[in-house]
Amino acid sequence: MALFSKLKNSLKGVREKWSGGISKLFSAKNFDADFWDSLEEQLIAGDTGLDTAEEILEFLKAEAKSKNIKTPSELKNIFVEKITGELNSVSGMGKDFDFSKKPLVLLMIGVNGSGKTTSAGKLAMMYKNQGKKVVMAAADTFRAAAVEQLKIWGERCGVRVVAQGQGSDPAAVAFDAWKAAESSRADVLIVDTAGRLHDKHNLMEELKKIHRILLREAGAERLETVLVLDAVLGQNSVAQAETFNNIIPVSSIILTKYDNTAKGGVVLSIAKKLKVPVRYIGLGEGAEDLNNFEPDEFAGALMETEKIS
Repeated sequence: MALFSKLKNSLKGVREKWSGGISKLFSAKNFDADFWDSLEEQLIAGDTGLDTAEEILEFLKAEAKSKNIKTPSELKNIFVEKITGELNSVSGMGKDFDFSKKPLVLLMIGVNGSGKTTSAGKLAMMYKNQGKKVVMAAADTFRAAAVEQLKIWGERCGVRVVAQGQGSDPAAVAFDAWKAAESSRADVLIVDTAGRLHDKHNLMEELKKIHRILLREAGAERLETVLVLDAVLGQNSVAQAETFNNIIPVSSIILTKYDNTAKGGVVLSIAKKLKVPVRYIGLGEGAEDLNNFEPDEFAGALMETEKIS
């Protein structure tokens, strides 16, 4: 199934609760205060954030005036182009990682429940299917279940998982995994870590230590810090991203559970506030349901328009 069609199906709830309402607004016969007020309310309800919503409104008003546009329907494609433009303005948005310098290290971070370990497994399967050599590191030594979950993914994918016992030093696991990936000439090392909250100082210090060691061993050009966010949380996920970014530099984002949320604007909010690219979005539970995020198809699917060329 083409990604556009899959997005249209998977984002049904988002469209109906957020952008579906916006689409209906653009069918209005004329511009009046109710149209602009309703559009702003829909954007904010969809978790674009207040600043982004106001900026979009001002842009559309200026476009309507400068191009002498008489009806809201004439603005719909301009609105879609605006969304696409905002997303594409972030370097790397929707692009895959750079595998030119190997092994590439993907340091997976995020809070418990965001889908971090599952995303690590899905990435491993995707890259293995592409013919890449993958090594995974079970650096979430805080929970035995997390180590076992990653081992199960390793068995499913046929990739090596470097692990130690529960309670062992996660930074040591990450170091051992790097050495294993380097010596075996792997294409990518995926390092799973324990879920952390900003108020758990010791856990955040542990994460900084893992990052420090991988940065020292792999170098900045081969290290991607990948923050996994639960899209259902809307603006709270943006706040999480800002918190993590203050501790270690976040270079990429995976947005999970996007098919379960009405908070369609959170992607825009991430782009505007963080300038960090969303590489993948999760559109289901299956191993194949982690998809490259494509801004033009995403915007078109939300608004039920054709892909912008």
